[in-house]
Amino acid sequence: MTEPTWSADAPPSAPAAPAAPAAPAAPAASVPAAGGARAALLAVRGEVAKAVVGQDAAVTGILICLLARGHVLLEGVPGVAKTLLVRAVAQALSVDTKRVQFTPDLMPGDITGSLIYDTATSQFSFREGPVFTNLLLADEINRTPPKTQASLLEAMEERQVSVDGHPRKLPAPFLVAATQNPVEYEGTYPLPEAQLDRFLLKVVLPIPPRDQEIAIVTRHAAGFDPRDLGAAGIRAVAGPADLAAGAEEVRKVQIAPEVAAYIVDIARATRQSPSLSLGVSPRGATALLATSRAWAWMNGRTFVTPDDVKALAHATLAHRLSLRPEAELEGVGVASVLATAIASVPVPR
Repeated sequence: MTEPTWSADAPPSAPAAPAAPAAPAAPAASVPAAGGARAALLAVRGEVAKAVVGQDAAVTGILICLLARGHVLLEGVPGVAKTLLVRAVAQALSVDTKRVQFTPDLMPGDITGSLIYDTATSQFSFREGPVFTNLLLADEINRTPPKTQASLLEAMEERQVSVDGHPRKLPAPFLVAATQNPVEYEGTYPLPEAQLDRFLLKVVLPIPPRDQEIAIVTRHAAGFDPRDLGAAGIRAVAGPADLAAGAEEVRKVQIAPEVAAYIVDIARATRQSPSLSLGVSPRGATALLATSRAWAWMNGRTFVTPDDVKALAHATLAHRLSLRPEAELEGVGVASVLATAIASVPVPR
């Protein structure tokens, strides 16, 4: 598996998303061992590619978040297959998925569920909202007011929702894949820092290059229907058991004290940058540890290297940073500031 170079904040010159791993192996058995779970999860990329062209990086990001029990923020202009991507991943993983279109009039109960009065029993019963699923696609999350955005915080952090004082567990696995449009801000509500910090990764879906765009058009000319993934030939090559086995193995991936110190030093370097008003918090440092572990495991290693940390640093940390107004006026980008901070930290040998 080749090392990825993650795209962090979506300027036109941003680096490309991670390169595809080596050809995936056959899917694992129903009770997967560590190697079988890894092969099955890598095979998901090949299945998703039957419907989505050129977005292997985003598939990798979703798999990393599932393994590390996190959530992913997908950013891209309309029409780069963000919705199709999540649906295809869910089908390849044989898990349930639901989509919520976030709008200015969406209420918290429309997501979490609410109590409904049953006239037959003269009692209130709980009707589950769309959050009770495995992969929740929060489409255009920045188009709904903060009150509704905040309704996802408990679900994302505690994997439960509380209605009328009663907590209700969400199914496992559970992942929020939120999308936002980076070029249209009229009528939007930017996500607050507290909620951005809950997303393990931010993955930018770029416009595909010419050859991949030709492949997309050719598929549609041949009769491809994005609403019918079964006709595209996407098979369920992995499942919740593979994700559970993989997550257990990821937690066993070793990290040397000097690599742990390297992660902390990168986080501290962002806090000392004169261009940033907000650096990486300790939660961000632990997030980088989690994503580096997942990437190391996907590469077949039982330990984290500094290259793993650098490979995931931009996608894990960039959305947690805030530029000072004067830096924005000078045209400084978050990606360049983070790159400078990472370069200032000596790499352990």
